[in-house]
Amino acid sequence: MFIPRELGTHLGQLASWFPIVSVTGPRQSGKSTLVREQFPGFTYLNLEDPTLRALATEDPTGFIRDRGSALIIDEAQYAPELFSSLQVLSDERGTPGQYVLSGSQNFLLMEKISQSLAGRVGITHLLPLSFREALTARPDMSIEEFMVRGGYPRLYQVDMPPEIYYQNYLRTYVERDVTQLLNVQNAEAFQKMMKLLALNAGSLINYTGLARELGVSFATVKNWVSILESSFIVFALRPFHTNSRKTLTKTPKLYFYDTGLLCHLLGLHTKADLVRSPALGAVMENLIVAETAKCYHHQGVAPELYFYRDDSKIEVDLLDMTHEPRAVEIKSSVTFRSRHGKNLATVGSQLDIDPAQRWVVYRGEHSQQLEEFKAMPAAEYLRLNFTQPENPVR
Repeated sequence: MFIPRELGTHLGQLASWFPIVSVTGPRQSGKSTLVREQFPGFTYLNLEDPTLRALATEDPTGFIRDRGSALIIDEAQYAPELFSSLQVLSDERGTPGQYVLSGSQNFLLMEKISQSLAGRVGITHLLPLSFREALTARPDMSIEEFMVRGGYPRLYQVDMPPEIYYQNYLRTYVERDVTQLLNVQNAEAFQKMMKLLALNAGSLINYTGLARELGVSFATVKNWVSILESSFIVFALRPFHTNSRKTLTKTPKLYFYDTGLLCHLLGLHTKADLVRSPALGAVMENLIVAETAKCYHHQGVAPELYFYRDDSKIEVDLLDMTHEPRAVEIKSSVTFRSRHGKNLATVGSQLDIDPAQRWVVYRGEHSQQLEEFKAMPAAEYLRLNFTQPENPVR
């Protein structure tokens, strides 16, 4: 079953502008399926096939020229020799929409693109399914179920327990991507670091503490976290800075792009596990921040997302400055309390954010507009499209 992806529209636009488009993203996020659906008239080549890979490596120019344009080259990073040939041949033809590149080894793929194809490639990122996309496959799914299941398409195409899926996903990711291709020698410590990051999702990154806990160097931890970022497993949320004299933190927070993987690392395998866990608040916060980032990425918009924390311990979970400034406080409770918006009112006034764009997002079912902010159910928030500068929610 093909689940329609919001990135498809933007991908088609890029193909009308650039000779080459690339689709990167985490392993198994649906990249191959999307490009084959989006470009049905293109010839599909997967360089995980050893025979094709050998041909592409031995005679890269002939490999491409003999097959003409309108090519999808999947796992293109396995034949780095192709990229110089793609540059020459795409320049010769000079037309948009000639080649589509995709791959799971994002660090390697982007390295080759930046070296040989800069200015010729429209770059996109396909992340796991958003809640809105997942609802097309499971219309009655609750946000709690989605947090545990996550957004990897395979989990919506077959009735597989998430625990089984993520066990295999992590094994493949660590053994093939991290150990073999990126040459991380201590796979056990790397996996332990992933669990430690899960335990501290939404917290300020403490590289020194992680290094001490893992028994590795500070530089090693930073390198490993950068691998997770380039693999689209985690992402950093930067603190917001103003020109005022108020001291603001400079340390970013770390979030997971997929809450299903996060829950698996936390040992939360069912909805019941999650709602009874003290980690519910952190997972809920991770969900809202990650889904906001996904919405922008899948529309081809670079998100400008931050958090706010000052020396008075006043904090707001999410500042969305991409279009109209918006402040979001995230609560895992099903009951809304007016005190939940106290920091929104304070920070919103300091940053001159319209009260209509100060939202408390919570697990309850009822919207409520107060004088200084709005209470909004998470299920409503997750259905919004933030790429429109004028959001209709008031």
